[in-house]
Amino acid sequence: MTDKSPGKPADKPADEAARAPRAGRGAKVRPYHHGGLPEALLQAAETVLKRDGLRGLTLRSIAREAGVSHTAPQHHFGDTAGVLSELVADGHRRLAAAMSARASEATPGPARRKAVAHAYIDFAVANPDMFRLMSRNELLDLERTSLQDARRNSMRLLSGVLDPAPVVDAQGNNEWWGELDAERAVTMAAGWAYVHGLAALLVDQRFAGLVRRTPSIEDAKALVYRAIEDMAIAPER
Repeated sequence: MTDKSPGKPADKPADEAARAPRAGRGAKVRPYHHGGLPEALLQAAETVLKRDGLRGLTLRSIAREAGVSHTAPQHHFGDTAGVLSELVADGHRRLAAAMSARASEATPGPARRKAVAHAYIDFAVANPDMFRLMSRNELLDLERTSLQDARRNSMRLLSGVLDPAPVVDAQGNNEWWGELDAERAVTMAAGWAYVHGLAALLVDQRFAGLVRRTPSIEDAKALVYRAIEDMAIAPER
């Protein structure tokens, strides 16, 4: 028989209790995110990634950060690879937006290619943990449609740096996923390696020695910017 005495609160439904975070000493209590839980979980995942690194990014740590049941990430994304894949997809969308914005401010040709390269570098510097994760294919669900689409879109924008003569469709969209000749493929591979390599070396602080021995270079980012200005990839044909 249920105790209905006025001084005792009614039991919470099981699903509501599961959603409520366990409050301990110093614990942060966050409201349950009705309707926007997937987005809240991805925000929590990126917060954990920035604070604790990839090793600290687990389904439980994400749920704890979001203030929801530890089963919530699995319910929405399936497994850790699912969460990471959606997080990386969001990273690619943000990278694409940054490159697109920078490209729109520059004139076509070398100036635009360098502007896009600058956007790529700046994204890596501002989001180093995300940038590293975006290249960790072994941790991702590469069959996930959202990830494939986001990667394809960001690479379509980056191809403006890599390919001097992109093929466009009737709507003016870059169709670089089509068949390439060997010369163009080699040029694009070299350009991609150049820009991505500069970004990776910069975020991993590998240029410190060069900067110390070069009084005329202010810091590592200035060195990379100078390298972009001097780059000779994707020449005009």
